[in-house]
Amino acid sequence: MPARKEPDASANVPSFYGAELRYLRELAGLTLEQLAEGSWRGISLLSQIERGERLMPEDLARHVDAKLGTDGFFMRRCEDVSKAKRSGHAEYFADVLEMEQHAESIEDWAPMLVPGLLQTPAYARAITRAAMPRASDTDVEEKVQARMGRAVLFDSEKPPAFWAILDESLLHRRVLPDEGMAELLEHIATLVKRTYSITQIVPESAAAHPFMMGMTRMMAFPDAPPVVYTESLHSGQLIDYPALVKQYRESYDLLRAAAQPPEASLAMIETAAEDYRNGKHRA
Repeated sequence: MPARKEPDASANVPSFYGAELRYLRELAGLTLEQLAEGSWRGISLLSQIERGERLMPEDLARHVDAKLGTDGFFMRRCEDVSKAKRSGHAEYFADVLEMEQHAESIEDWAPMLVPGLLQTPAYARAITRAAMPRASDTDVEEKVQARMGRAVLFDSEKPPAFWAILDESLLHRRVLPDEGMAELLEHIATLVKRTYSITQIVPESAAAHPFMMGMTRMMAFPDAPPVVYTESLHSGQLIDYPALVKQYRESYDLLRAAAQPPEASLAMIETAAEDYRNGKHRA
C-alpha cells in the first residue's frame, strides 16, 4: 500500500487548517466516515479539505466543531481561509481557484468571454472595468494581477490537461483595439502550442448546440470525484452531485462534436489575429 500523502501545513492557509482537521480527527479516533456522519456533506469533501484542496463550508464547520468539541475553531477559520484565497477574486470563485491547482484536467466552455487562464492583462482589465465601472484603478489592477497569476499552473511540475471550447463570436468581438485583440489571440495560440492544450471553436453556423447558456468548467482529479463549475454575471455554482456531473459530462462531449477540429480551430484563431494586425478584422 502506498504511503499516505501528508498535507504540507505551511503551503497556505487552507493547508494549515486541513492538516489541523486531520490531526484533531485522528486524535479523537474518528474515521472520515464517522466524522461526516450526521452532516449533509460527503466523505470526499472532508478528504479534500484535509488535503487543503477545498474550503470548508460553514454548515460543515459547525458540524465538525460539535463533533470534535473544538469550541467554534473551524467556524472561525472559515472566514480566514476565504479571505486568504479570494484576494483579487470573487468570493464564490474561491473553491474553484484552490481546486484548479490540484486538477488533473480542466475543460472550459466559453460562449461570451475568453477563459481567465487564456486572458492577457489588457483583456482582463477591459472586461473587469466593463463589469465594475465604479471600481477604483487599484481594485481593478488587483483583480487583473490575480487573474494573471492563475496561469502559473501551466508551469507546474504536473500541469493539468487543458481543453477550452470557445464560441466563434469571441474572435470577432472587439473588446480591445485591433492591436490588443491581435495580442490576445496570438497569446491564446502560443499558450495552446506551448502547453499542448486543446482549443476548439464552435462556429457561428452551428445554430443549436449543448451549453448555449453560460460559462461552464469541468475539473477532474487524480484522487477525488470530478466537479462542474458554472458561472453567470455575479454568481457561480460548484456542482459535485454525481448524476448531475454526469449530465454535464455528456453535454460537454456533445459540444466537442459540434465544434471545429483542434487544428482547424487553431488556424481560425491565428487567422483572426493576423486580420487584426492588418486592420482587416470583420466588422
